[in-house]
Amino acid sequence: MSGTSYDGVDVAAAEFTAEGDTVWLRPLGHRGLDYDDDLRAEIGALLPPAATTVEAVCRLDNRLGEVFAEAAAVGVELAGGAADAVVSPGQTVFHWVRGGRAHGTLQLGAVARVAARVGVPVLSDLRSADIAAGGQGAPLVPAFDALLLDPAGAPRAALNLGGIANLTVVAPGAPVLGYDVGPANALLDAAARRFLGRPCDLDGARAAAGRVHPGLLDALLAEPYYAAPPPKSTGKELFHDGYLAGRLAAVGEPVPADDVLATLTELTARVVAAECDRHGVVEVVAAGGGVRNPTLTARLAALGGDRWRLRTTDELGVPAQAKEAYAFALLGWLSWHGLPGALPSVTGATRPGVLGSWTPAGPAHGAAPAVPPRRLRIRT
Repeated sequence: MSGTSYDGVDVAAAEFTAEGDTVWLRPLGHRGLDYDDDLRAEIGALLPPAATTVEAVCRLDNRLGEVFAEAAAVGVELAGGAADAVVSPGQTVFHWVRGGRAHGTLQLGAVARVAARVGVPVLSDLRSADIAAGGQGAPLVPAFDALLLDPAGAPRAALNLGGIANLTVVAPGAPVLGYDVGPANALLDAAARRFLGRPCDLDGARAAAGRVHPGLLDALLAEPYYAAPPPKSTGKELFHDGYLAGRLAAVGEPVPADDVLATLTELTARVVAAECDRHGVVEVVAAGGGVRNPTLTARLAALGGDRWRLRTTDELGVPAQAKEAYAFALLGWLSWHGLPGALPSVTGATRPGVLGSWTPAGPAHGAAPAVPPRRLRIRT
């Protein structure tokens, strides 16, 4: 799994066992593989609002394919040297949303290279089937959250703090809700690159040293996306460095770097907390790279007060840094068995869809013919 932060690949190996209406997940291990600086720069140069070429897309597609092939090999090793299938959802470089509706999506990562490396079927392009059914194609992790969280008694939420913050809400007797809330690390990392020359504000230290700038916060909170009703999804096609530059320019005065980071941290915390309060949740279970930012998590916990408790998926047995990778493993298991992995109540699709496209590497879903064919004849 490589998310909107495009800082590396999270690899997870899992064993699934179905017992009646329960599926058991046994984590077999996980690992993070960092992108090198050149690859991060190559991805960033291709993302909106930058202009690009078909040649650049082709080159990046195949370079990422090699990286994901190595990641898949690590996953097979974590699984004990053998796996039935690999899920490689790719690196999202564009999510085409217009008028509140998703019209298409593009993930890169030369899947044939992955299949050639590991020798088992590889599932990719998991979002397109949902978009074809009228959905947003995102978020997809709520299918995992809905099975993991216990809605008995009161509403609960799962929060992912990646490049984008997304929320899943499960409540007794109600359809599952899930949507992208707004930026988490996307703008924070853009600010760190702009002001600090670093990929991130490690541990939120610089944000902790700054003060929230009221004018900048007001300019950021005025973003229309926050008021739009779900289903909705977003990404770096909206929340990118140019977006941050525009909001800083609107303030009309220089804002110190630490204050920018403090304000962006406050933005994420406030937007997430407002949605948690709106749904009346009593507990928020968080995962993603953002849980390693103590400044952000402390602010979220403070805003939750005595209304809702913040904890991480580690307490449920799912490593917070690999939760999305395990979620996509589950989506692969569902697709392998012909079961839908997208929730229409989340994405807005007209029907639940079986997700992804399989790239074979030998027999998939059955054995090959005993004798390979040598000719073709036509019956009339």
